[in-house]
Amino acid sequence: MKSPNHVRIPLPELTSSAKSPSKLAHSSTPDRSQNRRKRKRNEQETLKPDSPRCFAGADSFHCLRSSSRRCRRRSGTEQRTRAERYRRWAYSSRDSSSFKDKVVVVSYNILGVENASKHPDLYFKVPQRFMEWNRRKKLIRKEINRYNTSILCLQARTGEAYDGCAIFWKEDLFTLLHQENIEFQSFGLRNNVAQLCVLKMKPNQSELDEHPQTMLPPTQSRSFVIGNIHVLFNPNRGDIKLGQVRLLLEKASKLSQEWGSIPVILCGDINSIPQSPIYQFLASSRLDVQLHDRRNISGQVEFQSKCRVFRSQDEKASSCSIRTSISRPLFHRWSDEELRLATGSGEVTYLQHHLKLCSAYHGVPASCRTRDDFGEPVATSFHSKFMGTVDYIWHTEEFVPVKVLETLPVDILKRTGGLPSKKWGSDHLALVCELAFVDNCCGDSPL
Repeated sequence: MKSPNHVRIPLPELTSSAKSPSKLAHSSTPDRSQNRRKRKRNEQETLKPDSPRCFAGADSFHCLRSSSRRCRRRSGTEQRTRAERYRRWAYSSRDSSSFKDKVVVVSYNILGVENASKHPDLYFKVPQRFMEWNRRKKLIRKEINRYNTSILCLQARTGEAYDGCAIFWKEDLFTLLHQENIEFQSFGLRNNVAQLCVLKMKPNQSELDEHPQTMLPPTQSRSFVIGNIHVLFNPNRGDIKLGQVRLLLEKASKLSQEWGSIPVILCGDINSIPQSPIYQFLASSRLDVQLHDRRNISGQVEFQSKCRVFRSQDEKASSCSIRTSISRPLFHRWSDEELRLATGSGEVTYLQHHLKLCSAYHGVPASCRTRDDFGEPVATSFHSKFMGTVDYIWHTEEFVPVKVLETLPVDILKRTGGLPSKKWGSDHLALVCELAFVDNCCGDSPL
């Protein structure tokens, strides 16, 4: 282990050909001062590979060990067939044959163990055996291995629990150029965390054979920012949620410029629905804060109340999606402190960011069984009090989505009674997309 923020990890193989370990950008529990004593008492437990906290320790990160015997009982083809029965790839109609440089990105909220144990009301319909970490981690590991991912962003609950965020990548594909962490607590924005890394694609052997030694292979100029965030859940604190998103966008944009206007990918659990002002801010780059009530700025409060009415009226309906925007053409009063948290200043009411972001799933149309009117998945999370979309993969215009892995249709989700289930190890569904660099769009970077 080199340091708490940069360690080598025996990550379970993401593909059958993976031979080298991946690297971890950061794994953190922000409340270090409050939890130092508790962390020392539990240090040995944290480091155990079968510990429920092994996904994210405060000063260490120990990945899950692969149970290869069980994985080999079925062939790879059979495993893929069983998985594809529930989730299928949706492909872009755009011709991607000319796009040579591609990355597969996974964003996954794996459901923190302590978060699950402290909120049994969310999972009372889920059999207890499906909530057990030893079982869930095996499902999560097997699922991740199926995706042949290049970059993996994990989220779990933060704060007093030993959970956090983590970014993994394949060492044979990328070189780490820069990393930084955002501990929102230092900005008065609660104890959530976010991460940012600058990665550069490595040339593969076929490229080296095709290009003279005096010439740089094209992928040597392929650098980009990858971000990972888990936004505060509390629906009533839209000021804090917006402040966390704003800060991530500001720092991602700054990094992009510092490294030569390189592309950006942002992953995570935003805890905001597609009909929300926070989603609009990400997609349109602008937001007039005064037009929205901070309690509804993530859309979760109104969404949940309308879902309850919707379900009581028609249990056979295909989704709880709200088909109209939650925005209100009225001015709402924000205190100076709320504005300071949301916008960075008690005198600022209008926000704008400089990243031209696109949602990967919105960029690949698919079946109405799995998509809402915004083109986003109908549901990326499902428990007794919520069924909806809060997870996203965003990218700048230098990327185009080639394919995305569809989420589960609502009728199939409802049959489970709630997540986790027999087949899925979290109350969230992993988002998976393949992104391609747009040729002649970014130009060659001097990196």
